[in-house]
Amino acid sequence: MSNSLFLLCPTDCLESNINRTFNHQNYFCTSLGNSFAFETEIIGHIRGLVKKHHIREIYFVLSEDNPIFLDALGGQFFSDIRGLEEFYGEIMRQKEHSEIVWQKGFHQFSVLSYYLNKKIKELDSLLNNTVNIHGKIYNKYQDTFYDIYSDLICIEKHCLN
Repeated sequence: MSNSLFLLCPTDCLESNINRTFNHQNYFCTSLGNSFAFETEIIGHIRGLVKKHHIREIYFVLSEDNPIFLDALGGQFFSDIRGLEEFYGEIMRQKEHSEIVWQKGFHQFSVLSYYLNKKIKELDSLLNNTVNIHGKIYNKYQDTFYDIYSDLICIEKHCLN
């Protein structure tokens, strides 16, 4: 049995679903909308958890109907909460990229995948590729955790002038 660290949003309340689904020794860290700012202190705490508990897998998890994520796409009522400005901007950029790439309306799953892939790359580089990092999106209606789209699917928009 391996130990896993789950990075999730406290508004999703997924801890019991994770413990039921993933047969590991599970540890949890939370931030609104998974908007972790990987500052030196945060990375130090994550490294400490990984070392102390022999964590082999890290999962970024968000629910499809995460209220912070949905607010970033819509009314932005929570935009004044400290630390969410960058998150909201990133979600809107990813929505625009998704609309360009997919060309058939808005695809919420793809925007979540774009965002989680970005966070995975960021954390992976800061931890020097010492653990496996994955992304999952939870669908409460099907009570299922889905793998996010591959980073190959979630391409970034580039302009050549």
